Amino acid sequence: MSSEPPETRTRILAAALHLLETRQGQAVRMSDIAKKAGVSRQAVYLHFSTRAALLIATTLYLDELKDVRARLVPSRTAKSGAERLDAYVGAWADYIPEIRGVAKALMAMADTDEEAAEAWKQRMEDMREGCAAAIDALRADSALSPDYTAREATDLLWTLLSVRNWEHLTLERGYSQARYKDLLLRTARRLFVRAPRSAS
Repeated sequence: MSSEPPETRTRILAAALHLLETRQGQAVRMSDIAKKAGVSRQAVYLHFSTRAALLIATTLYLDELKDVRARLVPSRTAKSGAERLDAYVGAWADYIPEIRGVAKALMAMADTDEEAAEAWKQRMEDMREGCAAAIDALRADSALSPDYTAREATDLLWTLLSVRNWEHLTLERGYSQARYKDLLLRTARRLFVRAPRSAS
């Protein structure tokens, strides 16, 4: 059992988060994190057995700081599949600009850094679970478009919500955040929500 005080873990996570956000994709080593946190490398390893575990924990720490659970309450308590889809897409669209620093760092590091790649993969798998829940809610309401299987719809929604797509539209093409979110919501509805049957 670690003899380090509980706040040491938070200092380590805060240091890792700061370095990921400011290094712009350059590798962040355990020694860098230890120095920034004002602790020894041994102390870092007492709390996180591997660098991958620390990077994954840092993404979860960011979620805690941004109170992601509260942001997802409207999605998780939605009364219909269509409402759940809207709420999830809207929440994620609003969240991307706030996590972009860490996301960009992990994506940039992923090509040459297996542990960073694992951390980002885990984060995206967590996001995909939210996509699956929204699609499953549509299917439970018999409101999922017949054009897709649930798996296809989940994967397509997951791709639609990618950070890279946000970058393409807002940073490269100059769309405002509000316009990006509106387009995303309308596109998701058109793709995945079954069209109402016309009266015969």
